[in-house]
Amino acid sequence: QVQLVESGGGLVQAGGSLRLSCAASGRTISNYAMGWFRQAPGKEREFVAAVAWSGGSTDYLDSVKGRFTISRDNAKNMVYLQMNSLKPADTARYYCAAPILTYGRAWRESRLYRYWGQGTQVTVSS
Repeated sequence: QVQLVESGGGLVQAGGSLRLSCAASGRTISNYAMGWFRQAPGKEREFVAAVAWSGGSTDYLDSVKGRFTISRDNAKNMVYLQMNSLKPADTARYYCAAPILTYGRAWRESRLYRYWGQGTQVTVSS
């Protein structure tokens, strides 16, 4: 079992930045890929970013490429999502996710993730 707790969300103006954090407990995340997903009201959950277990590869939703950066600190059992140049379209609840399989790539598919946090709300005003 792993527990995930997100933090760092809030209200920001368009063009601003936020850094989301995901604290993992219950197991080390060092051998696991990690992902960030988001869900806006009335919309399905969508992939945002993922990092492979090694940290050597990442993947991003096209609309956030060049603006968002996912990173991990295995020593602290943490994953981060740096979000710059935020747009109103980025408004959503953001979730951290961890898979059950080890040594994964930067997976986009939510079905590959077993553990989810409660999420943190990001609201971008125009």
